This record gives sequence, structure tokens and C-alpha cells, in this order.
Amino acid sequence: MLRRVIAVASCGVVLAGCNGPTGAGTAPPTASPAQRSIQARWWEWAATEPVDTNPVADRTGTHCARNQPGDVWFLAGTFGGQVQRRCTVPLGVRLVAPAINLVSGDEDDCRSYMAGVTGTIQFDGAEVPLERIEHEAITFIAGPGNPVTDTSGKTRGDACGLWARIDPPGAGEHKVRIHGKSGTFEVDAQYTLVVTATSQSAA
Repeated sequence: MLRRVIAVASCGVVLAGCNGPTGAGTAPPTASPAQRSIQARWWEWAATEPVDTNPVADRTGTHCARNQPGDVWFLAGTFGGQVQRRCTVPLGVRLVAPAINLVSGDEDDCRSYMAGVTGTIQFDGAEVPLERIEHEAITFIAGPGNPVTDTSGKTRGDACGLWARIDPPGAGEHKVRIHGKSGTFEVDAQYTLVVTATSQSAA
């Protein structure tokens, strides 16, 4: 099934369901990270891990460093409901998160989803401007056993959502709150980020 709503910051920060066509494939896209859509990169990151280590399903932040790409640091919402996470983040890296987002195999799902969507992301108490992406065709690679798409391999869909890009935060502790809502689906993810010159990451 490929129909998920993620609100993160989503899944984003809301993870909306995603029903859509998928096909077997293991080769990643050939475009460099800088050339790829931020939505495609985020969904690939969110759909890489199985449920036990998935950053969207994570309740505490234990797994937030898994598979981070290096040039940005992704934050995630939830599959609905509220979480509080604590993460160690490397110094000098921009934060990227959806307040709420969706990927679906049906373009009409994005139209109806975005018609009623609301969301905010706060960084240290100040509201961050959000980019509204109404619709974008994306392709990403999903990992086996992941709870985001429930399928693995090359995945194509239509993506949309409210997105924040936050300049690299300074060293020390910072608070990020992600809130998103569409219809009856609501996400509230609160992060405590500890920014240091070095951090641990997991492959």
C-alpha cells in the first residue's frame, strides 16, 4: 500500500497514506543529492528503515540519526499523534522537515489533501516560513519492511505538503515543534536537538 500521511515536521511532519504503483528495483536514482527533489529525498529517507528503527515510528529520537544524508538533516512527524524526541545533530547542517505531507499514487489525493491542510513549524519558539508544494511527481527507493509504504523497491507517486528549511543552527540545545493537520489526521512532534561539532550516526 502506498498511501500514507506523514506529518513531521512530517510523513511529515504528517505521514499521509500512499496507495500507488510500485515496482521492484534496487538501483538508486542517478541524480546527485543536490539535483534531486527534497520531497523525493525525504520520502526515501523515511521509507528506508523497518518499523523498529524507522524515524517516523520513533517515539524518543533514538533512531533519528539513521541514514541522514550529510548535507541536510531530516526531521519526521508521526503516523498520527504526539511524540517527544531528543536527537544529537552535527554542527553546520541545515534542517529540513515537513509540517505535514502526503505521497499517493493518485494525483487527485494531493488536491483534496492540500485544500484543507494546515501546519506550523517553530524553531526555538519562532515560527518558520513554510513552502507549500501542491503537487510533484517523485521517484524514490523504499526499504524492505518499512511502515511508510509497506512495499520495497522503486516507488513512484505524487507528493505534496508544507515544508520548512532551517539554516544550520548554532551549537547547543534547540527546540523544534512540528504540527500539521488535514481533516481528522493530526501530528504533533516536538524535538530537542543537541547540536555539536561531532555526532553519532547509524548506517
